[in-house]
Amino acid sequence: MERHAASRGHPGPLNLITDVEGLRVGQADDAQACTGVTVILPDDRVAAAVDVRGGGPGTRDTDALGASCLVRSVDAVVLSGGSVYGLAAGDGVAAWLGARDRGFTLLRQPGVPPSPIVPTAVLYDLANGGDKRWGETPPYRELALRAATHADKHFPLGTCGAGFGAAAGALKGGLGSASYVTHDGMTVGAIVACNSFGSVVAPGGKRFWAGAFEIGEEFGGLGPADARAEGENWEWAKLDPRPLGNTTIACIATDVALAPDELQRVATMAQDGMARAIRPIHAPFDGDTVFAISTARREAPAMDGPVDPRPFIVCRLGALAADVLARAIARGVYSAATPAGMRERAWASL
Repeated sequence: MERHAASRGHPGPLNLITDVEGLRVGQADDAQACTGVTVILPDDRVAAAVDVRGGGPGTRDTDALGASCLVRSVDAVVLSGGSVYGLAAGDGVAAWLGARDRGFTLLRQPGVPPSPIVPTAVLYDLANGGDKRWGETPPYRELALRAATHADKHFPLGTCGAGFGAAAGALKGGLGSASYVTHDGMTVGAIVACNSFGSVVAPGGKRFWAGAFEIGEEFGGLGPADARAEGENWEWAKLDPRPLGNTTIACIATDVALAPDELQRVATMAQDGMARAIRPIHAPFDGDTVFAISTARREAPAMDGPVDPRPFIVCRLGALAADVLARAIARGVYSAATPAGMRERAWASL
């Protein structure tokens, strides 16, 4: 019993992805357009990977993270509303970084700027009731510049950033984050904008599917869902799954030094956090995408025995990433309020 208690970890002091040392997050939103941008900004370039499961993704620079590619590290990660228009948020962050001489370069030459690598994933919030009559000047580049400029360790959850105009099934979606620190000092964090087709709550009540993974009362303290998941009972899912109209986009971070291939496995395992928190998930009309990054601020803890410890460390981090992502999804919906122009009910009104 004492050994089990000693092996327990806990959420970080902020219970945010920024509990991972070396990270800041910036957010900006446009209440009139009912949309926004979230920027995950590391202090330095970081190793990265991505896993895409949804049938309708919208992304930028994800191919650069492939195993056969030259560049498998990033200068920032962007989550944005706006569907294809939101991909311009990556342009804004790239410009912000380049102006500060940050980015990838093979050979530094006077007068030649670096090339910031800014993978971006977008969700569809074009039909959420906001005023999208922006003509040839969508707001996403400007929102991204503002978000990067004001990045900080502290940031709000719910109706903000990329989650401002999101809908989680039939409920108001939002921007969520959570963290976990293991008994031996490893930190894992998640940030997510939940705009899912599937529901985050069980039928007949307001308990989250992710309730079994809640720590303390971080999203209401109601405990695990007491309903059975019956076949095609998708209560509180979206009744009108518009093509490309749904997406949950996320970033996982750890302070443990991992190679890109190891991060790839963490990203893959983290996708199960969506499955624990949303039902159904990875549908043809979802664009579910998970990035994984490592700030490499600490080495993996040592393990006794003759076996290679690395696969076990990756396994632990991947399993924790799934749990932390499930918690972050619920926290985002739990914290969300319905802004002017949107119809979806906030969880608090159930």
